[in-house]
Amino acid sequence: MEPDPITIVIADDHTILRQGLVKLLEGESGLKVVGEAENGREAIEEVEALKPHVVLMDIAMPMLNGIEAMRQILKLQLETKVIVLSMHSHDRYIHELLRLGVSGYLLKSATGNDIVKAIRASLKGEIFLSPPISNKVVESYISVKRKTHREELFDKLTNREREVLQLTAEGRSTREISSILVVSPSTIKTHQSNIMEKLKMDKISQMIEFATSLGIVEAES
Repeated sequence: MEPDPITIVIADDHTILRQGLVKLLEGESGLKVVGEAENGREAIEEVEALKPHVVLMDIAMPMLNGIEAMRQILKLQLETKVIVLSMHSHDRYIHELLRLGVSGYLLKSATGNDIVKAIRASLKGEIFLSPPISNKVVESYISVKRKTHREELFDKLTNREREVLQLTAEGRSTREISSILVVSPSTIKTHQSNIMEKLKMDKISQMIEFATSLGIVEAES
């Protein structure tokens, strides 16, 4: 009798990438993709409902970025392992995600074989990193790199303020954000005011530039 397959949820806002990953993983013995999500909020819902062994997640996603989604997924205290699959290798991402407890961090340039290795390693309690990510971790450890001023300011924000910052930077209206977060518009305005005070800003445009510079939202091409 064959063992139960390793179940996987894929979270990425690019449909073609998700389709490629599904084809890759379904072609491997003992792996099964049970769900897909195109933004961070959907990812949380899929993981909570399906309780997969592993979730493969991008960082730069709409509605809720991968870092905040992972933070909330890990808070659910399920057995689900989180593996990052991203085109970004910013030091801030690497440090924060490793602190959160992710089981792997791979760049999208990784081979299919590495992705499969990362999935299998995660269930053994191991952490799998792409070589470029490993190098950054080692370099950071050696240099004991200090955070930038912007990173220090960002660390002062609460989780909810980070959500409001991203949604604001995506260009969503106060009413839209209040609907997404299920709070009143006045509460959103209060959050935005608190964010600007903590970030030492007085314009929404400065918040957007700040979020873009940290990679919380992608710059418009």
